[in-house]
Amino acid sequence: MTQSSRPYPLGATLTDSGCNFSIYAPNVSQLQLAIFDQQRQYTAYDIDNDYAGVKHTFIEGISAGQKYGYIVKVDGESHVISDPYAKSLENALHYQPPFDSKASFELPKCVVVDDSFDWQDSSQPRIPREETILFETHVKGLTKLCPDVEQDQQGTYLGLISKPMLDFYKQQKINTIQLLPVAACMHEPHLLNMDKVNYWGYNPYLFMAPDPRYANQDAVTELKTAIRELHKNGIEIILDVVYNHTAESGGDGPVFNLKALDERFYLKHDKHFANYTGCGNTVDLSYQPALNLVMDTLRYWVSEYHIDGFRFDLAATLGRNGDHFSQDAAFFRAIAQDPILKDVKLIAEPWDIGPNGYQVGNFPFGWNECNDRLRDISRSFWRGDQGYLKEFATRIMGSRDLYSAANWPFKLTVNYITYHDGYTLQDLVSYKHKHNEANGEQNRDGHGDNRSDNYGVEGPTDNPVINELREKQKRNFMASLLFAFGIPHILTADVLSHTQNGNNNAYCQDNEISWLNWQPTDSKQAFKTWLAEMVSARQEYMVPFIKAFSGEKRNNNRIFWRRIDGRLMEHEDWNRLSSVALHLGIDKQGNELLYCINQTNAPARFTLPTEQGQQWKMICNTDSHELHKTIDDKQVLVEPTSLAIFHYRHKPA
Repeated sequence: MTQSSRPYPLGATLTDSGCNFSIYAPNVSQLQLAIFDQQRQYTAYDIDNDYAGVKHTFIEGISAGQKYGYIVKVDGESHVISDPYAKSLENALHYQPPFDSKASFELPKCVVVDDSFDWQDSSQPRIPREETILFETHVKGLTKLCPDVEQDQQGTYLGLISKPMLDFYKQQKINTIQLLPVAACMHEPHLLNMDKVNYWGYNPYLFMAPDPRYANQDAVTELKTAIRELHKNGIEIILDVVYNHTAESGGDGPVFNLKALDERFYLKHDKHFANYTGCGNTVDLSYQPALNLVMDTLRYWVSEYHIDGFRFDLAATLGRNGDHFSQDAAFFRAIAQDPILKDVKLIAEPWDIGPNGYQVGNFPFGWNECNDRLRDISRSFWRGDQGYLKEFATRIMGSRDLYSAANWPFKLTVNYITYHDGYTLQDLVSYKHKHNEANGEQNRDGHGDNRSDNYGVEGPTDNPVINELREKQKRNFMASLLFAFGIPHILTADVLSHTQNGNNNAYCQDNEISWLNWQPTDSKQAFKTWLAEMVSARQEYMVPFIKAFSGEKRNNNRIFWRRIDGRLMEHEDWNRLSSVALHLGIDKQGNELLYCINQTNAPARFTLPTEQGQQWKMICNTDSHELHKTIDDKQVLVEPTSLAIFHYRHKPA
């Protein structure tokens, strides 16, 4: 008996006898399913079944690996579009501009997928938020130049789980990897015209198909294998996802799928596409089919790939009802009630470039937000800019002006000094000005307010004094990040002291500018070792404080801001001092932390609290020299422009 087709689920769904094809296409009067053979010839099938705009058909004898697409009319020409619910592509995406209907037949085809996979009883690590440290990683860039990784695995999904990489994660105490987008990405026409690509991957062509450019043969199986093995090693995977726009750009952009299927997928002002993303279009998640597409995609990543969480690019767009942002928007409500998604980590980049686009602190309960305040204030503070002490203190304490400790850890801030879009840590202390000439835009692109410094020489130098100061500043930034209240976000590039030669917008640099340089030097190795020690110190000493200062217990603790002589600071001190101490205690008599912060260019002698008979243990010193203590352990000399942190373990009587 011939099997009848069904409208749901959308996409290509295998059965024992063939495959059900279903696509939401209310705007299309003539729609055909194209089944392609190995010679790229195709057989076209009319789709006559329609359920509320969903066109569907069943084809006998289809099996996994079958290539397909849909044929529509664009300006009277036959034009191949991809299935928005496709789970795989045959090859990496590329074309020679201009794109037209003829070129549409040459694009990589969608592939029917069998979702079964042997997860080998692996389980998700389920790391608590307060113990999470995000290491942002590009699949290709991490291993492309690593000489210890086998050549056929360099720059691939499988390279992520090569033995050298697993050893590296263990050495650096990495428990969470945040991957730059791995969904299939199409390169923008202006990049293709310059023979460049979108290296970062922030131009989605399909939302649930892994990008074939990081696979040797089968991106689906190889990415699942990588996630399975990372989970076996106790490492979570956070996916950076882009749902705010698609690769179809603006009104004059290419037609890949959504434009041909239903013009209401995109937010429009009359006939013009709203461009709140800077990428030509804005997906309208107040429109139910668009919301369904995003929600189905997210569930697919969690259910079929065991993804542990998501970082949402330009997430303010996802909360828009037209021009207005609301934390009660349909997308947030859909996530909150979803039984699959409400238990994963949700991280927002809380802004876009539309009206009222800066929404830091305004996302719903359960969302953690990237906090650019700590980035900017820490950069200014350690550069020596005056007037930032009070706000630096606020950021170290978890930005409680934005995120009430009553809602920690579910609303813990995501703190960072560097991100993929900006300087690396090495460049932050080596360049005063951005150097993006390689991007082909006359250095006009990229962020202008970097709050960086070169300490006397622009770029690399052999001057040992400058290099020593740069290394100290890198340690200052990382210590400020790791020992602040919040979830730290670290560029994996920074672990290796990678430089992009001053490029702070290397989105199109699929080359040695972006690929991590694994060649060791003494200073790189020293920083790498120190950072691993600080990650361990954070987990041992800082995490208990985050737990104690969260939720209902938050008011049971002690917080003191002290002058270097040990006396409590007064109001006017915040405007005239540059060397201060933060003294924290759990409960009334529990463990204590002491941060000795010296922003000045002179050594500062701090008096250590001893009223409880504390015996202080140094757990962090950003200066390159040994810490100098007096014999009686009552004072400590902190070198210029540096931070020392001490821990006291209370011994109950």
